[in-house]
Amino acid sequence: MWYFYVLQSLKNPNWFYKGSTNDLRRRFQEHQNKEVNSTRPYHPLRLVYYEAYLTEKAARKRESSVKKSGSVWTPLMKRIKENL
Repeated sequence: MWYFYVLQSLKNPNWFYKGSTNDLRRRFQEHQNKEVNSTRPYHPLRLVYYEAYLTEKAARKRESSVKKSGSVWTPLMKRIKENL
């Protein structure tokens, strides 16, 4: 199983990190342990959203589309914020 996920900074609530992984728990721990350079300055973090995929290709495609397209990210962000 592969995952697309979104983290939110509790230090700066308007900052979100989007990524993909095949082990969501391990990857979140890496973020929490400050092992990921791109999220280190934004600690603490929380996992606010994830989607499960059967293949790496599908998860990475979703990650790419969310990162590249505001028309994809904006409704997802709205959905996330409505549930926080």
